[in-house]
Amino acid sequence: MHFDYSPKVQQLRERLLAFFDQHIYPNERRFHEEVEANRRAGNAWVPTRLIEELKPLAREAGLWNLFLPRSARAPEGLSNLEYAPLCEIMGRVAWAPEVFNCSAPDTGNMETLERYGSEAQKVRWLEPLLHGEIRSAFLMTEPDVASSDATNIECSIVREGEEYLINGRKWWSSGAGDPRCKLFIVMGKTDPTAGRHEQQSMILVPADAPGVRVIRPLSVFGYDDAPHGHMEIELKNVRVPASNILLGEGRGFEIAQGRLGPGRIHHCMRSIGAAERALALMCQRAIARHAFGKTIAQQTVTQERIAEARCSIEQARLLTLKAAYMMDTVGNKVAKAEIAMIKIVAPNMALKVIDWAIQVHGGMGVSDDTPLAYMWALQRTLRLADGPDEVHRNMLAKLELSAHMKLPADSVQPPITRGA
Repeated sequence: MHFDYSPKVQQLRERLLAFFDQHIYPNERRFHEEVEANRRAGNAWVPTRLIEELKPLAREAGLWNLFLPRSARAPEGLSNLEYAPLCEIMGRVAWAPEVFNCSAPDTGNMETLERYGSEAQKVRWLEPLLHGEIRSAFLMTEPDVASSDATNIECSIVREGEEYLINGRKWWSSGAGDPRCKLFIVMGKTDPTAGRHEQQSMILVPADAPGVRVIRPLSVFGYDDAPHGHMEIELKNVRVPASNILLGEGRGFEIAQGRLGPGRIHHCMRSIGAAERALALMCQRAIARHAFGKTIAQQTVTQERIAEARCSIEQARLLTLKAAYMMDTVGNKVAKAEIAMIKIVAPNMALKVIDWAIQVHGGMGVSDDTPLAYMWALQRTLRLADGPDEVHRNMLAKLELSAHMKLPADSVQPPITRGA
């Protein structure tokens, strides 16, 4: 495995870093001020002018749709290994990925449409998503069942002639708060009597279809993540054409496996970027502040944490690159153990580093005067999103045990939960 940046990636990386210095970091406060202004005006769910101003600049810089490999519709797309250092940089500021059309859940939904959609579905939905004209949401998790086991899903998708009738309730539907959200990819059951992993299907539902009702936004440690949002949604007697099914009935679990692998590693790439940002803020604060007669940077406890943070970040980065390399070379299914490992490691690592950075900042660290508190809330959520730690650990343990019991590792199914 060779993890050196190719000349192409090195050039993109330098261009992206310059874009951050010029357009992202100087506008961090403006983004939040704009959202707050919209909230005070009575509607926080309004796209920010800032991001809409920056999108054309990102496209002009050739920093658009970098996440999607092997797509004729997005020839600028990179391999997972190539994308990793760029996605990491995007993760340094929570709202930045949208500027480059590389934000969840749109990235996962676009990959789903590219890999599993019909030509008609791609023309209607994928192309406007790739152009940044609309946004989308992924409706998988449900409030009434333990969705860490996707076979528990109760949302029903019933064929009636040339239509499907959909009934269910979903939540943590990230992106559904945005008024530009025009498409829901919904997972539900088409045949409760089929085999455990053949009951589920995925179907495309227009966000404005009759019977769709957004019940409420959900907050994460007090943050509503407007204008993106995580919504609870009711689907009551929603009818869509039968042609809106993805791949066919009973293929939902298969599609989810393909969708969530890239989504998980993208989250991990961004987690490493968040940790890098936190470490930089920690060092800057430690150098600038004095306590008990010397700078905080001179305190041995701070030095130990800085050193440990650097080790942890580098370890997580190497595991992410290994997983990305395997996804590119042997496929997501073979790389399922590495994907699960980094999904456990990266958010926990980022939480530790961010927590130490908060500690160095003192009271300021838990306020909104720095991005640290919000970064911590987002990373804590990732220990649940796309599969809780416990499910990934259980799957990894079964893979290890199967090797010693001479059981086929393919019999162990990776966990499936909501996609962010």
